[in-house]
Amino acid sequence: MSMKSPEPDVPVRRVDRILAFTALGLAAASILCFFAIIIGTAVGMQQQDFGSGVWPLVAAVPYWGLPAAFVMIIVLLSMSFVRKGRASRS
Repeated sequence: MSMKSPEPDVPVRRVDRILAFTALGLAAASILCFFAIIIGTAVGMQQQDFGSGVWPLVAAVPYWGLPAAFVMIIVLLSMSFVRKGRASRS
């Protein structure tokens, strides 16, 4: 049985924090906007009401935000795996 010394933790970089919090914020905003559309439909807003005011932006946030957050999480995971792999080789 070999006893390995515990490897030091890999430090968290600033870009990792930025990606993580941006992805979290974008996903949370997308879910909130999604629920706002559901609630707006439930209270009786018509389809033409969603085409004016702030509603086009509210509808665009989940459409573009969730895929962008997913891509950010994948990038964050791949960067983390590469960094930990390099640290374990050293």
